[in-house]
Amino acid sequence: MASYQSKKKSLIDTTLTLNYSSAVKMSQTIDSLFISMQNSLRYSASILTNMNAMPAEEISSTLELLRNSSNYFNSIALVDETGLIRSVSPKSLGTGGKHIVTEEARAALTLKKPYVSRPYISTASGRLMVFMSEPIYDHNGMYRGYIGGSLYLQEKNVMNMIFANNPLDELGSYFYIVGSNGHVLFHRDKNRIGEDISENQVVKKLLQHRNGREESVNLRGEELLAGYVNVPANGWGVVVVSPIRVITEQLNAQILAILLYTLTPFALLMLVVILLARRLAQPFVSLANLVGKIGTEKVELPEGGRHWNREANLLTDAIRYAVREIAKQTDQLTLEAMTDPLTGLTNRRTLEAIMQKWLEEETSFSIIMMDIDRFKSINDTYGHQAGDDVLKHFANIIASSIRPGDVCCRYGGEEFIALIPHASSREAYWVAERIRNTLEQRSNPVGKTITVSLGISHCPTHSTSAEALIQLADQALYRAKNSGRNQTITADN
Repeated sequence: MASYQSKKKSLIDTTLTLNYSSAVKMSQTIDSLFISMQNSLRYSASILTNMNAMPAEEISSTLELLRNSSNYFNSIALVDETGLIRSVSPKSLGTGGKHIVTEEARAALTLKKPYVSRPYISTASGRLMVFMSEPIYDHNGMYRGYIGGSLYLQEKNVMNMIFANNPLDELGSYFYIVGSNGHVLFHRDKNRIGEDISENQVVKKLLQHRNGREESVNLRGEELLAGYVNVPANGWGVVVVSPIRVITEQLNAQILAILLYTLTPFALLMLVVILLARRLAQPFVSLANLVGKIGTEKVELPEGGRHWNREANLLTDAIRYAVREIAKQTDQLTLEAMTDPLTGLTNRRTLEAIMQKWLEEETSFSIIMMDIDRFKSINDTYGHQAGDDVLKHFANIIASSIRPGDVCCRYGGEEFIALIPHASSREAYWVAERIRNTLEQRSNPVGKTITVSLGISHCPTHSTSAEALIQLADQALYRAKNSGRNQTITADN
């Protein structure tokens, strides 16, 4: 029973880890796929900016080339600003020359920016599909419509090509993909595509943008080991599951085999068994002790020689793999928890921890709080992608303007904070001015002058409370904003 329980826990933990790892890889694959699909549409939009002057045959051949060369989309349509479908590939759809009728197509036309729909059933063909679009602007910046591609979820598509022969099936495991509304987008059972499973406890967590692994029960009452991960590019979710019965069957078969092989010789070899019992149990006891420590303390398995017991070897290998995977994922999660994913700077949580540490050590330091001037107008004028590029550009300027021992982080939105240890507010002022002048004078992603307003507070001159120091720096920053922007003001003026 000890062996059974130990192996069961090991197999469950290993299966959960493997399923989660598989879900992460599939999520990354889908994320990369959708980014490539959007880039493909964006490139096509760039060569169709003058579509009103292009011959219909040239437009049609361009769409055919895009559809056949990438195999990303089952169909592609070019729609002008009035909602008229100028051209469609394949032409057999018969929608060319007609006006769009679906809510998703109208939403793409109204938004005038990149768009990914939720799964819906087309009124024209009755197909379950997902629709993506990219707006088209002419050389004068006038909106001219969009180019859109569709995935037919219940027919052959790019996801079928990538995932249809997934090796998980050979292990009794399988996976499925759900949309942001909880409907099945990909499943080994095609009859389930389009089914609403939003009440599934794992899918509920995906809809809340949560990732993880756990034992669960699906809507059909089947007990499963599930790993689930969100897809950042489109809000979908990937779920990899293994039936618990498969693990139970493996364990039962193993225990039954052991009994069949040992019951008969047990009567004849009782004395030998007694002498060997302690040696037989020793590796399992050691492994069970190590398994019991997983999750409560750092566990490292020795890279020693092989056990004479085959089952102990198998279990040791399984636990060693599980421990390494857990450690790898823990390190990755720790790094992600400390870093802002857009700029690569430390995040707010790390900043607060460093401030608290310095306050406890009574280290003097200055805070420089920075806010990019009129950042909202950059997003509104050039789009959020350009806004993200500006944030990364500014982050690089900050990082290159401070000393190796200084700390810079993205505090939120377009706000950044730099911590300058052992520096007076006057010394911090010159650092802030260097950052401000560099941003104003250096070329940037949007091609127009960008400025920043900065506020400074100092510990312990102004306060010894982290919250108060940030508030004082923030107040100084807003005095800079109200005084005309593009300037640095300290808490004591």
